[in-house]
Amino acid sequence: MAKPATLPDATEPRAFWRRWELPTWGVAIAIYASWATLLIYHEYVPWPVEALLAAYILAWHFSLQHEAIHGWRSLPPWLRTAIVWPPIGGWWPFELYKRSHSKHHRNTWLTYPGEDTETQYHKREDWSGYTPAFRAVLLFNQTLLGRLTVGPILRLRKLVIVESGKLRRGDFSDVPAWLGFFVGLAAVLWFVTQVAHMSVWHYYLLWVLPGISLGLLRAFIEHRWGDRPGERTASVESNWIFGLLFLWNNLHIVHHLYPTMSWFEIPGFWRRNREKLLAHNGHFVFPGYFDIARRWLLRPVFVPIHPAR
Repeated sequence: MAKPATLPDATEPRAFWRRWELPTWGVAIAIYASWATLLIYHEYVPWPVEALLAAYILAWHFSLQHEAIHGWRSLPPWLRTAIVWPPIGGWWPFELYKRSHSKHHRNTWLTYPGEDTETQYHKREDWSGYTPAFRAVLLFNQTLLGRLTVGPILRLRKLVIVESGKLRRGDFSDVPAWLGFFVGLAAVLWFVTQVAHMSVWHYYLLWVLPGISLGLLRAFIEHRWGDRPGERTASVESNWIFGLLFLWNNLHIVHHLYPTMSWFEIPGFWRRNREKLLAHNGHFVFPGYFDIARRWLLRPVFVPIHPAR
């Protein structure tokens, strides 16, 4: 995605705490400390509150993994990978997420099925071959309620289909990542069951699935088809609760234009250059997630048939 000539260079002199990305260290410490604390004391927390807090912590960890892919450049790659690698999210190896997400950042291919690894669109011929029931599920997934409920199941289904398909074709390139993931997951679940005295089903039902669901909130409307690549990426102007949760990746046009920009620098850059950024993305912007829920809680945000495919 070419940067508008009118936008300033995002690289500028930074204070010590910015240069060493101390806010990111603070987030990492807060995530792992809150994860362990809530686990250990979960019996004293009502289960709806537990599920809400757990979802925030695991979705926050996913945001930190995203930051480690693009930013945190004050650390060598091996160290930032090691910090975010523990699979407390319970469902996807970090190495595979990194590889898939890197393909997503080929901005000229945004939204194209078969090219964009994170698109919700389908090729027209594929859509016509789906059963009516599956098309209905995919349309429900285009509502916010559907994305938060059946969305996690569809994500896990896609993961199983992709990974099992590779094995059937004799492609074992992902096996080392999965072996490492299962070793790490065994350590996580040992802590969950032996230290926190929580069952595995409890962890997956009240922690992992809500965490995936909350993470899907950010991605619900961040991309749509547009004639120009710049018009395909949104920004959601939200409050600090969601901004911190998503490490300001909700201001998504900034991230796609400047993917290595530290998360804590994004809000200021957005405020200083808001009008220019909106001119670039065709004013693809929303005032917050409550506005998105008001519009699309029960109505599909778009029919997921790609206009150009």
